[in-house]
Amino acid sequence: MAVVSIAFEAPDNYRGFTPSHNRPIDLVHLATQTSGDKDLELEVLRTFARQARICMSELASGEAETVTRTAHKLRGAALAIGAFNVSEAAERVEAHAGDAGGLASLGSAVLEVENFILKLSR
Repeated sequence: MAVVSIAFEAPDNYRGFTPSHNRPIDLVHLATQTSGDKDLELEVLRTFARQARICMSELASGEAETVTRTAHKLRGAALAIGAFNVSEAAERVEAHAGDAGGLASLGSAVLEVENFILKLSR
């Protein structure tokens, strides 16, 4: 559990800290959203991973309306936890529902976040 504490540790002055976009999840943003509650952070991340997996399955349907609606839902969830790469990729899919490259980029971003969450959960 000590590893989790270290991974989620935010600096004392995180309110003035520039968000880190070099990780799949901005842990400073997440700490702000959860008021620094480490157990809540893990719960939220695990919930996001399950939701993202379901969304990726729905996106595979190829129906433009479903793709647009699902990408929008995934975008909002990703913004909430600080998964900004997923959010940006989902925004592109939402705008261009038929773009296979956009879907591939989104899938890659989601996979990167899932792996990051798994590492934090160890």
